[in-house]
Amino acid sequence: MQVSPNHQPTSRSIAVEFDQVGFALKGRPLLHQLSFTILAGEFLVLLGRSGSGKTTTMKLINHLLVPTTGQVRVQGKATTDWNPIALRRQIGYVIQETGLFPHFTIERNVGLVPSLQGWKPLQIKSRVHELLHLVGLEPAQFSDRYPHQLSGGQRQRVGVARALAADPPILLMDEPFGALDPITRLDLQRQFQRLQQDLGKTVVFVTHDIQEAFLLASRIGLMESGNMVFLGTQAELASSSHPEAQTFLETVRVFN
Repeated sequence: MQVSPNHQPTSRSIAVEFDQVGFALKGRPLLHQLSFTILAGEFLVLLGRSGSGKTTTMKLINHLLVPTTGQVRVQGKATTDWNPIALRRQIGYVIQETGLFPHFTIERNVGLVPSLQGWKPLQIKSRVHELLHLVGLEPAQFSDRYPHQLSGGQRQRVGVARALAADPPILLMDEPFGALDPITRLDLQRQFQRLQQDLGKTVVFVTHDIQEAFLLASRIGLMESGNMVFLGTQAELASSSHPEAQTFLETVRVFN
């Protein structure tokens, strides 16, 4: 199913575009003819059940997967035309388990991408300390620690800082807060919402939690069986008659 973007201001540039994108694995279709755009500075949440195609869709953006049909364009250029390393330097990536290197200090973990890009040591140190402050971790207290010495919430903050280190315009976040306790999760959700608004990054965020989607998203893309069955604002989703939207909305009614 194709979904047209709703109420998008035309003055903002397009950061990512899906054009008739399909993806199959070993001949089994996982995504079907996805066509939608993500504007620069937008916070798009991909919402759906496990296996609906959310993470597969996200991985097409940073060339971890390649479309079987159609094109994904980042900053106007097909991902297949990018050098994959150059493309990923434009994109921060945060996953649920953070992927921190256990034998690296927090400072070295956060500064990894800038160091690979040839930044000078003092420049890296300054950037790392700036970002640790930004995510609520005091550099003097945390820079020399190792991941195992941090709580889950603190490690997740470090993961966000690392994704921001080289100042990429786009952030991909795959259920980054899913493994945290509810109080820590809400705290990080609110902090990241403020952070995104301050920095103006384009964010694509995967979740199966509609309350998280409602808190964070400027638009929500609801996925079902490899199709995007709805794309719009929270208010538009709340009034949608689509059966899958109604199923997710029912979970909100139950807990409220």
